[in-house]
Amino acid sequence: MPDAALAADAAAFRQFNRMYTRFLGTLTDSFLRTEYSLAEGRVLYELATHPGIQAKEICEALGMDAGYLSRILGKFQKTGLMTRNPSKADNRAADLQLTAKGRSAFRTLNTRAEKQALALLQNLPVAQRAQFIAAVRTIEGTVQCTHRQGPPFTLRTHRPGDMGAVVALEGAGYVEQFGWDDTFEALAARIVAEFIANFDPARERCWIAEIDGRHAGHIFLVRHPEQPGAAKLRLLYVDPSARGLGLGQALVAECIRFARSAGYRRITLWTQSILSAAHRIYQAAGFRLVREEPHHSFGKDLVGQTWELELN
Repeated sequence: MPDAALAADAAAFRQFNRMYTRFLGTLTDSFLRTEYSLAEGRVLYELATHPGIQAKEICEALGMDAGYLSRILGKFQKTGLMTRNPSKADNRAADLQLTAKGRSAFRTLNTRAEKQALALLQNLPVAQRAQFIAAVRTIEGTVQCTHRQGPPFTLRTHRPGDMGAVVALEGAGYVEQFGWDDTFEALAARIVAEFIANFDPARERCWIAEIDGRHAGHIFLVRHPEQPGAAKLRLLYVDPSARGLGLGQALVAECIRFARSAGYRRITLWTQSILSAAHRIYQAAGFRLVREEPHHSFGKDLVGQTWELELN
């Protein structure tokens, strides 16, 4: 028998499922007031977004029984929504394509699903909407991690377009979580502008963390402008939906590895006393707190902290 805590969690999860399936309208045979069921709507989505997809790929994407999918595809073909064409790569399989009628059916479903989502979100205050989306991403990330092989994220160096995303995430993230004003976003913008303008690839790096192609975190390592032989760690950020995956630790570890290979003797960083989650990452990596100083910035009274890591 499950323990009491696990049983309570299971009950809460089932309550969430009941609420959400009612909201989505999945308890009727008519999904989004159309003639299609929820399962048929999902199959239409796969056909519309992956032209030439094969039945086995839809089964894998949706976790659907092959026999059940076969009946849905047969219905689609019979009603003129879909065609089957022999696959050039495998003559035992068929490439599936929506017809004009099928694409029209998908557009109806897609438009109604978009309106349904907007109707929910537009009535939420900005802070609640951000909290809701963060919760959705957390659920998605947690579920996906149970099916992954290997790390749930990837790290790469920056490329064109990343800096705008960095500033947007930094600005929105700290406003939503700590109530800071837009002067922090201005600071983030100056940091990334200086990084691009003065970038030295032999001594500096930006790493972007991605989960399924989505920007989920970042970090910068640059030359310290006032301390020869020292590097400066800047703008460590982990999206709320990606926390608990070890992403922050991986970003900091990558900075340390690169700093050593580039010949730096020390890494310093400036942070705030309220950012306790980041402190735990820095401490685990060997950084030590060397200085604290109160200041008023970003619309708040804060305590700034300087941390250092000796690399010798």
